[in-house]
Amino acid sequence: MNNLCTESKNSLQPKIYIADLAAYNNGYLHGEWVDATLEVEEIEEKIEEILANSPVLEEAEEYAIHDYSDFGGLKLGEYPDLNEIVEIAQFISEHEELGIELINYYGDVETAYEAIENNYCGEYESVADFAEELTEETISKIPENLHSYIDYQRMGRDLELSGDITTFELGFQEIHIFWSR
Repeated sequence: MNNLCTESKNSLQPKIYIADLAAYNNGYLHGEWVDATLEVEEIEEKIEEILANSPVLEEAEEYAIHDYSDFGGLKLGEYPDLNEIVEIAQFISEHEELGIELINYYGDVETAYEAIENNYCGEYESVADFAEELTEETISKIPENLHSYIDYQRMGRDLELSGDITTFELGFQEIHIFWSR
C-alpha cells in the first residue's frame, strides 16, 4: 500500500518571536521564539528572561512581537494583547487549519468558538455528501426506485447559494460545513 495516501497532517504549533526593543534599536537582534499556547504568566516570565539577558541591559524594558509562526497569516501586530494571542494560539492548536479559517471568517476567536459549538455539521468529501446525509436523516425511508432521481450535488449547491450553510474547503475532498443560522 502506498504510504502517500495515509500520510498524517502536521500539527500546528503557534509560536511568537519576542524581540527586545532596546537591543533592536541599538543594532542587535535579541529575542526568542516562544510557544504561544503557554499561559500568559509563563509568556510574561519568558519576556522577563529575554529582557534580563539583553545585550544592552541598562535599557531593556520593552519588547515587541516581531514574527508569528503557524498563525496562518493572521494580522495580529507587534503589540497585541497577550491574552488574545494565547486564546488564538490555543484555538489554532486545537482546530488546526480550520481554526485559522474560522478566525479569518468571523473576525474573532469568541465567534469562531460559538460556530464550532453551535453550527458545525462536520467534515465531508463534498457538499453533495452532506446533502445526502441530511436527506437520509430527515426522511425516514426513501423508496429505492427514487434514489437515482435525487440530485444531491444540486441540493448541496442550493444549500450553499441560499446561505443556509457556510463551507470551508481545506484540501482535496476536505470540506467543513457549518449551519449559517
